Amino acid sequence: MYCRNCGNVMDNNAVVCVKCGVPRGSGTNFCPNCGTNTVPGAVVCVNCGVSLTAPTNNAPTGLVPQKSKMAAGLLGIFLGSLGVHNFYLGYTGKAVAQLLISLLSCGFLAVASEIWGLVEGIMILTGSINKDGKGNPLKD
Repeated sequence: MYCRNCGNVMDNNAVVCVKCGVPRGSGTNFCPNCGTNTVPGAVVCVNCGVSLTAPTNNAPTGLVPQKSKMAAGLLGIFLGSLGVHNFYLGYTGKAVAQLLISLLSCGFLAVASEIWGLVEGIMILTGSINKDGKGNPLKD
């Protein structure tokens, strides 16, 4: 991995570049995959072809797999009382809360949790919720 600001070789676990001090993934001057200079405004690296617009959170090639908006929305609508859609998107705290509300109340409060999941499912499908738990955009 290379620093997008100065082109210095970075460790894959580094949070900031040791040469310039810029947070990992910040900058637009160099390709994070091959380290060559990039053309201003380019969408892909002209040297190696990697996407320059995709988030670089934990993937060594600079690409992060995106979660499906449709899958998350449908999980929220149909299994929202169990928080399955929030587990899928990486919102573990909310997911555990929905699951515990349903299970610990022996199903009496499952209706409230289901309404919560239904509303979130609709919000996901309409685009009001458009990022997963790590901040990566959902794909259509």
